[in-house]
Amino acid sequence: MKMFKLIEDDPSVYKKGTKFFLISHSEFIGVKSYVLLAEDMKGKIEVTEEELMNKFVSIH
Repeated sequence: MKMFKLIEDDPSVYKKGTKFFLISHSEFIGVKSYVLLAEDMKGKIEVTEEELMNKFVSIH
């Protein structure tokens, strides 16, 4: 399972350094979206491919 780390604060809830598991991804008419689950299992977020590339780093 892929794991990502947030590299900048998300104004809603999560702080820089929070780790997430990639739990699903989908593509609809060329737009990719990803659902990430926080490591502490407290919440999920849905991000676009652009947000995933800009705000997260893969840590396997």
